[in-house]
Amino acid sequence: MGLKHLPAPTAIIVGLLSFVCLSFTPGPALGSEDEVLFSIRIPLEVGDTVTVASPDGKIKQVGRVVALPDRTRWPSYTATKWGRPGTVAASAVNAIHLLVGLENGKGRTMSLTPANTIAPAAGPGASVVIDSPAGEGIFGAWAPAVGNPVFVVRPGGDIAPLSNGNLPSPGDTLEISVTSSSMPYLVEIENRPGGRVFAYYSSYRTEVIGRVLRPVQGVGRFEGTLFQEVGRIRANHPGVIDVSTSPDGQIGGFQIVPWEHSRSPEMLNLWNMTQWMVIAPEDGESPLGGTPPLFQGGLVPGPASSESLWDIWSTYGRRPLVMCRLNGGPWVRLPVATGRDDLALKDLTHIRIYFPTHQEPLSN
Repeated sequence: MGLKHLPAPTAIIVGLLSFVCLSFTPGPALGSEDEVLFSIRIPLEVGDTVTVASPDGKIKQVGRVVALPDRTRWPSYTATKWGRPGTVAASAVNAIHLLVGLENGKGRTMSLTPANTIAPAAGPGASVVIDSPAGEGIFGAWAPAVGNPVFVVRPGGDIAPLSNGNLPSPGDTLEISVTSSSMPYLVEIENRPGGRVFAYYSSYRTEVIGRVLRPVQGVGRFEGTLFQEVGRIRANHPGVIDVSTSPDGQIGGFQIVPWEHSRSPEMLNLWNMTQWMVIAPEDGESPLGGTPPLFQGGLVPGPASSESLWDIWSTYGRRPLVMCRLNGGPWVRLPVATGRDDLALKDLTHIRIYFPTHQEPLSN
């Protein structure tokens, strides 16, 4: 199937991504580990404005603080134990979770949530609530990645990493540095037991980074997919990639989890269900949860269809796309599937995840 057979918006995105992937010269995919792409500032004062400082030097308003937390959440969701304290522990259309610290092998978090959302993992009273639509602003175009550093800025200008001993107070500001790191331009997964997980890098390097233990066959009612489009990333954290198969405003999707998380108490039932893909490291021993490229540093929800970033390359490039092959056929958009359907993806043989980028082809 050529691009002419795809819907126009899809053809544009795939065309841009393909040109980006084929046109990079050898070198790191997204720049150095320490490069700050943009920063997010969340003032802890009700009524104050949440802002983003973009690479072109402009300050953009992306929301307003409407409520402050009066506690943190402990224990938080299981996969926080694979995160790094003082960093983003989850990036999603309906919440951003910040890892404050680890206690007895369990994470303590505080969260950023849109005013109107469904985010059970945030916990009552443990969120900075922001007047911003779910799937937009810092929950969309300007979303940070898992592992991006979080700082507390005091009114006098002192700045230090978020931690158990350095929690923010009213009047302080939370600052998230969204960094650009070396990631593959796409990951391709063979959806079968023993299927290979390939990572393709712009330096013309390909690695097998994992194997499929359990393929995905169905979709389920993952609530946050209500705020994301088909074939887009709903959420990423150290133990999950949540992919939407439902149009914005409807619920449906599937998840990819590392083998460690499949053994977590709340996840044991997934072995009796079809809505989860479980992958293991290629060597069968190395940790996978909380590691790049799948579970740290790479994936974000990306801009909603109504949003734009500082140029065309960032607007479309930072919008990860998930495509598939059905019965070994050509690459196509994910089929639309809503609610719970245990066999909605029974014909899915391959998955391809295009990673976000912001660089213009041949710019380096």
